[in-house]
Amino acid sequence: MSLRLALSTLLLAAAPTAVMAQAMPDGFLCCNMRTDGKWISDINYVAPGKYVLPAGTPIKVTGYGRHRVMTQIEGQPQILGNDYSRDLQLDTFAQRYVVAANPQTKISTFPPRVREAIKSSRLFVGMTREQVLMSVGYPVTSENPRLEANIWRYWLNMNEEFQVVFDAQGLVKEIGALPLARSQIVME
Repeated sequence: MSLRLALSTLLLAAAPTAVMAQAMPDGFLCCNMRTDGKWISDINYVAPGKYVLPAGTPIKVTGYGRHRVMTQIEGQPQILGNDYSRDLQLDTFAQRYVVAANPQTKISTFPPRVREAIKSSRLFVGMTREQVLMSVGYPVTSENPRLEANIWRYWLNMNEEFQVVFDAQGLVKEIGALPLARSQIVME
């Protein structure tokens, strides 16, 4: 057997093990995420033809591809795209969005205004980091390498950013946004 053939055989034998080593979580969507019915991007843009899958939607990881996590949501395949958080390992990325505990259980314990904000994917001053995540998703790591940072940068669409500023206690103290983003994200 040639060295090349031996290496090829070894790599093929090891491939299924490497794929199987990645976590295949089955649980609930961590946060409100926008989809076109086939693709959910981590940037979570507001765009025509997209609708919100609410936090707590049942979701199952079925596989992995290049910068994408294949999932099953409500019996339909959808891809969770790691478009802007590529410094995260793909299974770590998946585990951010697919959580074991249904967020709706915790959301139901929040005050009515917080529940309303999360349901409508909006923010207001005084929300916690966890509530912001549930409402508008994770900030992408390409713009926000540390979740402990005082400012999280988000994008409403390709052209318009909004920022969530936290105080020392981890509560929203300011939401910086131009009028379009403010009208769609901020709950006055």
